[in-house]
Amino acid sequence: MKHQVELSEGLSRRVDRLAERTTLTRSQIIEDALSHGRSLAWQEKWVAGVQAGLDDAEAGNFASEEEIAAVLTKYSQG
Repeated sequence: MKHQVELSEGLSRRVDRLAERTTLTRSQIIEDALSHGRSLAWQEKWVAGVQAGLDDAEAGNFASEEEIAAVLTKYSQG
């Protein structure tokens, strides 16, 4: 069963902007927030982080082998 929810104009605009930046529909964004506890602010931050990573990759900014080794060493279980 589907229900309609009324949102404030500001919140509705944020959901619309997030839908434009992703492949998700408005309903999917709202359902994700309610089902998984991912607030709209969390979703916006996550999408911005993914976009920043894609922009870096397109600019050729990748971690060096030394940087990767340092992270793997830091978080290794050994």
